[in-house]
Amino acid sequence: MRIAVTGIGLVTALGFGTGTNWAALTAGTSGIRHITRFDTTGMRATIAGCVDFPEDAGRNFTTAARVERLGQLAIAEALAQSGLAAPFGGPLAIGMPPVEIEWPQRLAFRAATYPELMEKAPAAAPLYEEFLFGGASTRLAERFGTTGVPQVVTTACASGGSAIQLAIEAIRRGETPKAIAAGADASLQPETLIRFGLLQALSTRNDPPEAASRPFTLSRDGFVMGDGAGALILETEEHARARGATILGYVLGAGEAADTFHRTRSTPDGAAIVRCMQRALDDAGLTPAEIGYINAHGTSTPENDKMEAQAVRMLFGETPPPISSTKSMIGHTLSAAGAIEAAICLLALRHQVLPPTINQDDVDEGLGLDTIPVARPHRFRAAISNSFGFGGQNVSVVLGAAD
Repeated sequence: MRIAVTGIGLVTALGFGTGTNWAALTAGTSGIRHITRFDTTGMRATIAGCVDFPEDAGRNFTTAARVERLGQLAIAEALAQSGLAAPFGGPLAIGMPPVEIEWPQRLAFRAATYPELMEKAPAAAPLYEEFLFGGASTRLAERFGTTGVPQVVTTACASGGSAIQLAIEAIRRGETPKAIAAGADASLQPETLIRFGLLQALSTRNDPPEAASRPFTLSRDGFVMGDGAGALILETEEHARARGATILGYVLGAGEAADTFHRTRSTPDGAAIVRCMQRALDDAGLTPAEIGYINAHGTSTPENDKMEAQAVRMLFGETPPPISSTKSMIGHTLSAAGAIEAAICLLALRHQVLPPTINQDDVDEGLGLDTIPVARPHRFRAAISNSFGFGGQNVSVVLGAAD
């Protein structure tokens, strides 16, 4: 059974929609800029791949509200392209960040004693529902008329890839002929920025912001946070062809491998990443030689890029396929990254163009990779998208070109 992709939706710091994003990605445009959404005074990192809504000037969106809005935009675009509409009639699998009530909302209730809080429960109910984990997915499921309980997954930065894996497994089991796979993240808020800063995970190259995310370079110093969402409409090939849908590409396989080495770091030898990619290839029925492009996890941290490069060479040999990190342009969209980057692979396959890794003025030659400093035409039939998360949660997805 082949699983076809009939719709793609994208929202990133580069703009709204797949067309806008693809044009900017292939032009090597950066969406990284100074944060204006909140005061960054005193913070080490003051830049991000921000998706700012027109209403931002007049409303302080919470993380939960932003995640829902981003997911809604990406899913709506994917549905429209697929020729389907709500009610969708299939399940929703979505990668999302763990959400918690943020400090402005906590402070609003700080003075309440327990009995007083109970008296305020009716007024607090909307806030509780907004921040309830999975609440955004429930509202998205209701909006688009998906079936069953939405499958919400949080596997850190691999969440979007995990959502794709959940969706294709449901289709393969015969539970449904179609599904929505998505990822959405809007964790960019003061508390999260401070926490990642304390972990020394973020780039502090604030000026110019466009040059901060620089995967696979000697001067890489950390990742840049980003907002975003990606969505794919998945169907059995038979179902898609029966209704005359345009097939944009295929999800050929997915693989995962846990790495229990450290809370935030992966095993330095890259063994879990090799297993993850190999399982994805086995699931797709492909050999390493049949992969023509790798969309790297490529966070721009010193350790991740070195480890991923080592794992890629271990699996693909000393001359691996071209590899790029589109995080150099959109930042690290965390829970959404796997879905966004799988969508980018599908666009690359459809247009037969490889998106670049920008800011490659001091490439780390010791990594032994072709990091595609400028977009270029390339004939290939399959790509692999890597997503590696904190806690050793690793997912790789193999995408194929339309016939």
